[in-house]
Amino acid sequence: MELTPKSKLIDLTGKTAIVTGAVGIGYGIAYRLAEAGASVMIASRNEAEAKESAAKLAALGFKVNAVKTDVSSEEDVKHMVLETVSTYGSLDILVNNAGIYPTMPVMQMSLEDFDKVLSINLKGVFLCTKYASEQMIKQGRGGKIINITSIDALHPSSIGLAHYDASKHGVWGFTKNASLELAPHKIWINAIAPGGILTPGVQKMQSAIPMPEGVDMEKVLDSFLQKIPMHRLGEPDDIGKVALFLASELSSYMTGSQVVVDGGVLLS
Repeated sequence: MELTPKSKLIDLTGKTAIVTGAVGIGYGIAYRLAEAGASVMIASRNEAEAKESAAKLAALGFKVNAVKTDVSSEEDVKHMVLETVSTYGSLDILVNNAGIYPTMPVMQMSLEDFDKVLSINLKGVFLCTKYASEQMIKQGRGGKIINITSIDALHPSSIGLAHYDASKHGVWGFTKNASLELAPHKIWINAIAPGGILTPGVQKMQSAIPMPEGVDMEKVLDSFLQKIPMHRLGEPDDIGKVALFLASELSSYMTGSQVVVDGGVLLS
């Protein structure tokens, strides 16, 4: 068996990637894939954020563009794939990262609230996977799909995330089944389950959370931090590095797996 040279193991030159979600974890992943040589399309429903992130990465000399995409819209997702192929000529890597997590207790949650989280976090993964894999199959050279789940796909992290947890359990189940279906096409699908990652979205969530009477959110967050054996929240690059691993030849014999990146919190 001929071994791949070390210099080629994380070389993504000639590959094209879509990363959904423009800031926080999405930016961290886009940075690492672009640094490894991939051409990256950042997709976000917030066009300004997508363009800003793409411009920051392009200024570093990376091949990065942006496209406005609501992942819960089938037409938007079709356009995202077409725009990526039109810009770069192919699609080899998809990172399903876009997600929302508006914190609210079930008793205060409306059907609209529940549907919105499931539409973006779960239906969005289905739509992006469907149309990205269709393109990958057409190209005939396989591909990599990376779904960002959460430790909440395995164990609840805090009160007020029942709809989020339902969506992330769904993404993990979808990952396993879709990996069986797409393996004959040499499309490998894996997931990353982040723990607490310090992102703009998390900071915004901390500042405005409607919680039940008697629940102090600051104490809830401090309690969560104390459970992390590494005694720190993660950074977007902690997820970016694992995404690079899954997008590269380093993970050549992996599909249907979930990598937990949580500083050890699930051990507590």
